[in-house]
Parts: sequence; structure tokens; C-alpha cells
Amino acid sequence: MPELPSHTAPNAVSAPIDPRPSASPPPSPAVSPAGAKASRVAAASLVGTTIEYYDFAVYGTASALVLGPAFFPSDNATVSSLAAFLTFAAAFLARPVGVMLFGTIGDRIGRRRALVVSLMLMGVATVGVGLLPTYETAGLLAPVLLVTLRLLQGVSMGGEWGGAVLLAAEHAPPGRRALYASIPNAGPSLGFLLSTAVILPTLNLAGRDAFTDWAWRIPFLLSTVLVVVGLWVRTTISESPVFASAPDRTPRALAETPAAGSRFPLGTLLARHPRRLFLGIGAALGGSAVYYLTIVYSLSYGPKELGIDRNTMLIAASVGSAAGIALTLPAARLADRIGRRPVMLTGAVGSVLWAVPMYASLSSGDVWVITGAYTVGLMLLALMFSPVAAFLPELFPARLRYTGASAAFILANTFGGGFAPLVATWLNSHWESPLVLGFYTGGLCLLSLVCLLALPETRDHEFDV
Repeated sequence: MPELPSHTAPNAVSAPIDPRPSASPPPSPAVSPAGAKASRVAAASLVGTTIEYYDFAVYGTASALVLGPAFFPSDNATVSSLAAFLTFAAAFLARPVGVMLFGTIGDRIGRRRALVVSLMLMGVATVGVGLLPTYETAGLLAPVLLVTLRLLQGVSMGGEWGGAVLLAAEHAPPGRRALYASIPNAGPSLGFLLSTAVILPTLNLAGRDAFTDWAWRIPFLLSTVLVVVGLWVRTTISESPVFASAPDRTPRALAETPAAGSRFPLGTLLARHPRRLFLGIGAALGGSAVYYLTIVYSLSYGPKELGIDRNTMLIAASVGSAAGIALTLPAARLADRIGRRPVMLTGAVGSVLWAVPMYASLSSGDVWVITGAYTVGLMLLALMFSPVAAFLPELFPARLRYTGASAAFILANTFGGGFAPLVATWLNSHWESPLVLGFYTGGLCLLSLVCLLALPETRDHEFDV
């Protein structure tokens, strides 16, 4: 780029003729977004992520309460539950497909476009579940359709988290990347709370029999309104400044002179950054197990195996989730000041030590004891989960960042969370004690601790193009 003085110096004497005061040109909003704009983008990402996880949480809660008997009838309650949780896990198997699809869209065409498409796909799949006939009406076609829609949900989720936190992080002002990235990262817990706020009143007003018969559909159908709101919010925000400022990231440039490996970002990621990818997966593994065993599995395990009232489990999980949300932003702000790893390591160590006492609290059957134990456990989870929204994207270069962050987080969710209810159901069929949940979860958190120790601190990494 030619230097400006060589063109402007000869006309310097005529400068006073221009009555306007001289000033440096304002920074491009695409490159240096204002704090207000960054906050709006983060809030929009949060809205979309909350809706996506609301849809996912509604299915998880419904699978624990009614979907087993409705779509997989069996004389054996354990077999019915396993079938419902297997369908739950099937969506996690589809998530890597979403990583490839939306990672390619997000790294080659744009972060915002990928997020709009993922939200539309999730909305169609969730509303579709609410309209499905049950096994009693349609026979084998009912579970086949359920699994199909569940797979579509999984594909959608494969592109959601990485895009949402990345869009917020790449808009963030200097020194506040973890803070802004953590805002959409509160979406999973908010989505669960929103689903509980719909399911619990529906269950209580309709009654157990009516809820099992037809009222379980209401939370799924309400997703229509939420998705419309989410799409409106997401289409009003701007593209990531990091993506938009890269000359080789435009669709035309990519079509004309694609960079080596850019057509398939996941292949490039595996070829050039395998160590960071697999360590990133391990770093997020334990937190995924804590979340899904607490929020999904225990809602079924407590009432069915230990005789705990369902409302007790929903209250404990909801209060714990609210406490985790309250700690999300302070934990992220601390990660901006002292680093991502110290905060995440504290959460990992605490989770290793607290896993057994947390699930041992289920043996008491007392709502206060269980709620207290879950609150501590989900606050420790917030220490691991909040900074990871900035930590994982910072491990990868810009042109692979959507794919890299999504792949690490989604694969951790798949192995640490998606199969956790299945593994836990199998473990409890052999060892009838909630302590086994604690040892299983604590072991995965220990693995996350080791992976975090092997990864570098990323707080000072630049989000270069």
C-alpha cells in the first residue's frame, strides 16, 4: 500500500482552505467494532444458542420422562430407557457431520450464515418431533421418524456452539475475548432452565397421565415461536470482523483462488493440528460428562432407581444451573485477567474431588442436600466451561477456527456427554449405587485435567487473519 504522505505533502499549503477540521479517519467498524456492537452480537449469539439448547434439553428431559414408553414400549423399564437414551446419543453421532458441514460453511462462506442455517434446521427437527405419531399409532415408523429427526437435531448442534462463541469472540474488544465468548456459552444452561420452565408447569397442570398421553408435545411445538425470534435476531447482526477483513475469505475469492486445503477445513485441521485438536477434545470431556449426567441422566435415574420425586430432581438441576450461569461471566472475566488455564484447572481439580460427593447426595433423597451438592458441582463446571469458549478457538488459526473449535467441543460432547447416559445406565445395572456415577465422572474430569496441563495458555494469542 503506498504511503499517504507522498501524495498529500505537495498540497499541504492548501489545507487551510478546507474549513473542516483535520482528523484521523475513524477505525473501520468491521475491524474495530464498538463495545456496544460487540455486546449486541454476543447477546444475539446467546439468544440463538439458548434456543438450540432449549430444543435439545426438551428432548433430553422428555426422553427421561415419557419418550421411552411412547416410542419404544417394553415390559422392561430399563430396556425402554436404554432405547430412549440411545436415540438421545444418536444425535451426538450426527454432530460430527454438522461440524464438517457448518465448519466448511463458517470457515469459507461466513460465520453468520452458518448459524442462521443451523438454527433453521434445529427448529424444523424439534417441531417435527412434537408432531410425530407414537408407536401405538404408527408402529415401527414412529421410532424411525424419531431417530431421523433426532439425527437432524444432532447435525444442527454440530455447527451451533462453535459458530456462536466464535462470532462473539471475533467481535470482542481487546482483553475481553473470554468475557464476550462466554455470553453465548451460557446458552446450554439457559436452554435447560427454559425447557424446565415450560415442562414443569405443563406436567403439573396437565397431570402425569395427560402429559404422557399428549401434553409432552407442547414444549416441542413452542419451539416454533422461539426459532422465529432467534432467526430475526441472528439476521440483524454483522459478520465476524476477522472473517470479513480477510481478502481470501469472500465466496468469490474462494471460488477463484482457493487456499490449499480450504475446501475441506476438517481435513486440513487433522493434517496440521492433530495434537491440539485431540487435547482440546480431552480438555472439554469432563465438563460435558458433568453437564449431561446432571442435567439429563439423573432426571431419569433419581426417580426410577432411587424413588426420588421428579420435582426434586428438576429443582436441584435448575438451581444448580442458575448458580452456574451466575458464575459464567465472573469466571470469564477472571480468565481474561489471569489466563484461561488457571481458571479451568481450578474447575477440573474441584470436579475431580467433588464428583463422588455430588452423586452420593442422591442417596439422601433430600431436596436440600441434592440441590446443594448439584449447585457446587455446576459452579465448578462453570469454571471449566466458561473460559473454554475462548480457549478452544484460540488454539487454531482463523481460517480453521470455526471447524477447530466446533470439532473439539462437539467431539468432547459426543464422547463425554452423548454416551454418558448410556454408560451410566449400564454401570448402574451392574453396580446399584450412585457412587459409580461419581467415579465415572471424576475419571473423565481427571482426563480433562491432564489434557489442560499439556496445552499452552492462549490468553495473549492474537486473532490474526
